Amino acid sequence: MASVYSGSHTLSKDDVNYRMHFRMINEQQVEDITIEFFYRPHTITLLTCTVLSLMYFAFARDDGNPDSNLWVGLILVISFFLVISVLAFPNGPFTRPHPAIWRIVFGLSVLYFLFLVLIIFLNWQQVKQLMYWLDSNLRYAKREADIMDYAVNCHVITWERILSHFDIFAFSHFWGWGMKALLIRSYGLCWTISITWELTELFFMHLLPNFAECWWDQVILDILLCNGGGIWLGMNVCRFLEMRTYHWASIKDIHTTTGKIKRAALQFTPASWTYVRWLDPKSSLQRVMGVYLFMIIWQLTELNTFFLKHIFIFPASHALSWCRILFIGIITAPTVRQYYAYLTDTQCKRVGTQCWVFGAIAFLEALACIKFGQDLFSKTQILYVILWLLCLAFITFLCLYGMVWYAENYGPKQKSFSECEDSNYGEFDDQVSEVFKEETALDDDSPTTRRRGKGSGKTKSINGLDSQ
Repeated sequence: MASVYSGSHTLSKDDVNYRMHFRMINEQQVEDITIEFFYRPHTITLLTCTVLSLMYFAFARDDGNPDSNLWVGLILVISFFLVISVLAFPNGPFTRPHPAIWRIVFGLSVLYFLFLVLIIFLNWQQVKQLMYWLDSNLRYAKREADIMDYAVNCHVITWERILSHFDIFAFSHFWGWGMKALLIRSYGLCWTISITWELTELFFMHLLPNFAECWWDQVILDILLCNGGGIWLGMNVCRFLEMRTYHWASIKDIHTTTGKIKRAALQFTPASWTYVRWLDPKSSLQRVMGVYLFMIIWQLTELNTFFLKHIFIFPASHALSWCRILFIGIITAPTVRQYYAYLTDTQCKRVGTQCWVFGAIAFLEALACIKFGQDLFSKTQILYVILWLLCLAFITFLCLYGMVWYAENYGPKQKSFSECEDSNYGEFDDQVSEVFKEETALDDDSPTTRRRGKGSGKTKSINGLDSQ
């Protein structure tokens, strides 16, 4: 078997393929560089700007306002950490609109993870003081469950009452499910998550009163209209992107101003898009359990949203609420991409870094809720939690069985990545050793190993998700 000498030991060809394969998943490379300025290293310029800005804010400020000093210092710490993220963190699985953006997203997720670690070591009074320092109006905030009634007079169904439910939250509900469909790209999994979430609300209604809803609100407005409409919209966008032909011309080869502007705008669209297949008839039990774990973590993340605002007492319209929802939605995109690769690709032996951090964030949020909501969770009825897990498992496995049955009988005869991985990678197997020799000549963790090469304008989609 062919091997590559690296440092003090010899790497087999399988090890070389594995390392290169993981880098392609966790640190996607740019195949087509259209505007070279944005892909050249500017480390000296960045260092100079960083030092000059630090000097300005350090010496051109009034030290008489302690709160202002803390705010500016905190913002600068976050900003400089994100600068380091751009320099040192991996690209992630996407390259559109620019890898630096996804490095910043990963840096923000690391900062949020560290913030949660700090929170769980504070006491309740310290947490409240921190929240009041962020927003003094939170001193007067009340729980929505304390000032609103839920599931009242459900037998009274009028057009006025139904139309009153179509507010900004209903639109965000619809739009959110459109985004979820774009991420998951499976009718079966989307509908399963939608239905199981409504069951989750029923099983946790004894802890969160705002989960109580009238049957017509839960079934018709939530599941059929908001969830179903969002899923339909998202999946139709997926279908449109699947049928689209992806052949990217370099902006240097476009000679008209209109064409250059259009190409720059298209930089914010996916570089490629292919059919997604979470399961196939030959899927292993490990893969099925991986999908079930995906469902559990998804439900846990949704639950955290409601427990956090109930325990720490801030309204749904507060910046703490919608900023967290927006942030979780952004980091979910590379997380799902990396988890799908880990689940369906036999050559991927570990999850990506963004996926790992996302899982840690979900469990740390739950841990913070349990620590500071002990009075609330002391009312937990264990039987409901057990029934919830059993129902979730039953519906998930039923959905997976239906997806496999449908794929066998009516689905497109398109191979998943795990079925055609040999053909995908056979063409570079003879070249991978030579490429790896060049990269292993430098330290694997050095940023200089993250080369940006010019491509032919064509990109390949890996593991059934877009290489953005």
